[in-house]
Amino acid sequence: METSTEDVAEDAGGSARPAAAVADQAGVAVEPTVVAVDASAAAVVPASVAIPPASLSPSRAGDFMQCPLLYRFRVIDRLPEKPSEAATRGTLVHAVLERLFDAPAAERTVPRAKALVPGQWDRLRESRPEVGELFADDPEGERLAQWLSEAERLVERWFSLEDPSRLEPAERELFVEAELDSGLRLRGIIDRVDVAPTGEVRIVDYKTGKAPRPQYAEGALFQMKFYALVVWRLKKVVPRRLQLVYLGSGDVLTYDPVPADLERVERKLLALWEAIRLATETGDWRPRPTKLCGWCDHQAHCPEFGGTPPPYPLPLRAADSGGTGQGRMGLD
Repeated sequence: METSTEDVAEDAGGSARPAAAVADQAGVAVEPTVVAVDASAAAVVPASVAIPPASLSPSRAGDFMQCPLLYRFRVIDRLPEKPSEAATRGTLVHAVLERLFDAPAAERTVPRAKALVPGQWDRLRESRPEVGELFADDPEGERLAQWLSEAERLVERWFSLEDPSRLEPAERELFVEAELDSGLRLRGIIDRVDVAPTGEVRIVDYKTGKAPRPQYAEGALFQMKFYALVVWRLKKVVPRRLQLVYLGSGDVLTYDPVPADLERVERKLLALWEAIRLATETGDWRPRPTKLCGWCDHQAHCPEFGGTPPPYPLPLRAADSGGTGQGRMGLD
């Protein structure tokens, strides 16, 4: 997911919407299938209160694999980050594609979808006032107009990849949560869930960027396999298809998982969570410099750039002689 809803779900819990009548690509309606269960809401913790991590989402798992210190800054310290035009545009486009399915099938057209963009932008600014800062230096509104036009182009491109008049999603922006036998709680938000008349489940995720090169496709599919694992543990059914829709390049990446795939993902997540647990207890969060550091908001707090992390806000215990296990551990 490119939206911030997954982060909200991890921090504050969430609840799933009731399932609606669903249809396959041919438009044959069937009874609803509930995919998420036990998605009880949790109390919202003020950002100033530090608490140990209690669950894992695809975004936070990706943070730790990219850089353990980044995970700490986001999850433990909850340092603020400036909104970016690209991420905010992704949030806007996701909202438009979600709302379009409120209309009857015959009215899910390009003009209607593009007409939703201004209203959804207004709603986004109301719910997240900080995004208004993106265009504070644009008094004439020229840059904002160009940015909104790009969002409209991404929405329009979606119609060349999927036909919304032939889709009746079982769920949109679906919060899912599952606790593994190990006690690890996985949670996240799925952009769209389709269910065929035969009961087969397809998980769909929209990306406003470009599709990765083939050699990087496995990394892109990690998020989708994470969701498939959650659905499998909840419903005892392996999703038939995982589908990534790249609006930036007009590509669709699909993958049909099997239980062995998801078992490997589960083992990887368990090893990852153990490393997070040890780092949480010892306060040993090591930076992992990469080319992505250039886009990080936290360079002022990062030792790699001469910065100093904030005082650690959680209780500490002595590190094990073997270290925290934040090396590669087969997690990449």
